This record gives sequence, structure tokens and C-alpha cells, in this order.
Amino acid sequence: MSHQAEPHQHTVRKTIRFCGIGLHSGKPVNLAIKPAPENNGIRFFRCDLTSNQHIQAIMDKVIDTRLATTISDNGITVSTTEHLMAALLGYGIDNADIELDGIEVPIMDGSAGPFMHLLKQTGKRKQKAFRKALRITKEITYQDGDSLLRILPYNGFKISGEISFNDELIQTQRYSINLTGERFAEEIAMARTFGYVEQVEELWENGLALGGNLSNVIAIHWNRKTVLNEEGLRFSDEFIRHKVLDLVGDLALLGCPVLGHVIAHRTGHTQHLAFMQAIASAPDCWELIELDRNGNHSVLKQVLSTTKAAGDMLIPLFNPYPTHTAIAPSC
Repeated sequence: MSHQAEPHQHTVRKTIRFCGIGLHSGKPVNLAIKPAPENNGIRFFRCDLTSNQHIQAIMDKVIDTRLATTISDNGITVSTTEHLMAALLGYGIDNADIELDGIEVPIMDGSAGPFMHLLKQTGKRKQKAFRKALRITKEITYQDGDSLLRILPYNGFKISGEISFNDELIQTQRYSINLTGERFAEEIAMARTFGYVEQVEELWENGLALGGNLSNVIAIHWNRKTVLNEEGLRFSDEFIRHKVLDLVGDLALLGCPVLGHVIAHRTGHTQHLAFMQAIASAPDCWELIELDRNGNHSVLKQVLSTTKAAGDMLIPLFNPYPTHTAIAPSC
């Protein structure tokens, strides 16, 4: 059974703390994942700022998709959210408050593995409220040049990805996974971000990727046949696995679990955001459901008009006003 089929919402059992560096700033970042009430969703707080405002981790808060996914609201910004969001979704965490003292989520080892490891070690707590899920009823397709994303009706959450690179090392790689907590942890979470050596050097020259090094990035050799990392690859197809990881993390910004089969060909963060907007703009192809303890579901609302803007139409359904009084955590 996938975590999406578990009827109840979950939060972390207790506070989990991480320390690392920002991929682009190169500066140290401390991050804490804290328990949160039902219907809270995932919220980010910047403890290094005087503002006690937060950012809800949903797609209409995305302001930049170059190199990473960046969200912003209430005058605060957090970047490189995808690996942490993937770990939270992969482990089945619906509600959590994330505190950090910098603009970037720490890159850790370039994967979601360290986040997933401590999440599993700490455990999660079942809450009384039932989960809401986005159930796909008809195919939705988004295309941007050579990039293609589709989602089909499916009783679970499945992702099938494909990448094609004109080099001897990567070539064409495909990977498909029925996403469960166990399979995510074993097959996807440890896959690291990657780049060509000359691309990394160019980013350094432009003041970006200052925290990138061989401990958190797979550096592809100039010859396109090997990697510079002494330990080599964790998986022979680590590149496509990481692309699937990024897709999982970005789709988490829909705000609730998805019941559908996503098929992705040569995509990145920019296409992921546009795909989520395409989903929001096709309300006749999905319905919002609430699970129950017997594994059944009831339809909460099915929007039949396609004239509303994506943010106005989809986000309020996934993030209803909480039943509790939201109190910002003390950083």
C-alpha cells in the first residue's frame, strides 16, 4: 500500500534538525522540521529575519525555477526546496513547519537521502484528520518543445521518467516507480544532483553554486565518459533517478497526495511548474477526494468550470482554512 492510500494525515513525531550548506550561497544553514497540527500543510519560516511570516509550500508561491525551485511570500524567500519536499512526500508527512536560518534549504549530499534517513529514524505521528487527495480521472498533457509531461488515471502514485543526453555516460535512461515510502527510500532518495564540470565552473564564475563540490554534486568529466567523484555512482542510472526525485519534490507543491501516473520526458523544474498549472487548469480531469479508514473515498468537490485562474481554482481546494488557530513557531 502506498503512503497516499493511508487515510489519516501525519506529522513528524518530534523536531528533527539538520545542518549543511546552501548549494548556491555556500553559506552554512541550520534547518529544523517541527510537528504541526492537522490541515497545516508544509510551511517555511526564516529564523534569520525579523519577520515572523511564513511561506506555504504550494505551487502558487513559486517565483523561480532556474537551477532549483524557489518559493516566496510575505516578503520572505526560500530556495532549493525540491529534495526536502520530496523526502516529506516520500515518507508521508502532510503537516510540518520548517524553520531555517538562511535563504536556501541545505544541499546536504545532493540528494534527499539525509532528510529521509532522519525522518525514518524519528518516525511520524498519525493525526485524526483524513487525507485529501487529487484523483486524476482523465489524461492531462503538457508539452514544451522536446519536454513532455502527462498524467493518467491510476490507483496509486506512479512516476515514469526518461532523459536523453548526447554523451556516452548518460545517453537515454528510463525509470518507473510506484511510489511507496519503502521504494522511495531505497530507490530514489539517495540519487544525487549532477552537472557537467564546465557548467559548474561557469556557475562559480557567476557567483552561483558556491557550495557545490564533489561531496554534494555528481561532476561529469569533460570526456563525457566518467565522473570526477572518487566513489563513482550510487546507481548505474542515478541521473534519471535524480530527475524523478526532483519531479516528486516539485509535485509535492500541489499541496496534497496525487492518485495518478505521471509520465515525464526530458523535463526540469520549469516544466514541472507549468505542468502543475496545466493540471489546475483542467478541473474536468480530476476531483478532490477525502480518504477514509476503510480505504474508500468521498468526493469533496469537483470543479466543472475551466475559466478560473489556476491559483484561484486549485489552491483553495487543497489548502482550506485550517480548523486550528495557526501559531508561528519560535525560531
